[in-house]
Amino acid sequence: MDPDLTQKTISFNSARFLISASRLDECPEDIGAEVAFAGRSNAGKSSALNAITANGKLARTSKTPGRTRLINFFSLNREGCRLVDLPGYGYAKVSRDMKDDWQQHLGHYLNDRRCLRGLVLVMDIRHPLTEFDQMMVEWCEHNNLPLMILATKADKLKFGQAKNAMMGIAKRLKPFSCVEHLIMFSATSKRGIEECREALTDWLESPETAEMP
Repeated sequence: MDPDLTQKTISFNSARFLISASRLDECPEDIGAEVAFAGRSNAGKSSALNAITANGKLARTSKTPGRTRLINFFSLNREGCRLVDLPGYGYAKVSRDMKDDWQQHLGHYLNDRRCLRGLVLVMDIRHPLTEFDQMMVEWCEHNNLPLMILATKADKLKFGQAKNAMMGIAKRLKPFSCVEHLIMFSATSKRGIEECREALTDWLESPETAEMP
């Protein structure tokens, strides 16, 4: 690997679509470092990814929630560093069999992907910690995976309301040591973008904590 590329400062504006995968064996080679984004279909995950990368067309946004049915990988300017957009859940109008299929492959990715450095859980600040959100927090806690929470759509609330909502979320998350970052976020007003980028950089640049067999 070119040492020049490994030392290059990560630029999130450099994000480019790499590949989509429906199964673990279709994912890129399991080396380097990845951070994955998860969230309910209407939580603003695609908008958050687009805001963080300053690319309005990077992750597909839709007025029909749940259209992202594949695991989408985006490369960054540092070799081996990737952002990953996981399928959203909650409002997708698809068959139960297809939903079960998504969940199975998502589970394989989360359980078996060795280069995964952390998970970003995107939730609507007005409707935080849904059943899906809590399931993901508990999964990260059980698997010792660092977790960042983006409380999106903060621009939809007055600042005082948003601050109170954040305090409520923080209180409910206090028992979970996996939560490393809780960020008030708005793709519209750009609130929280720099804080999120700094945390992502720390994760992507961190050495692998343990050698797996």
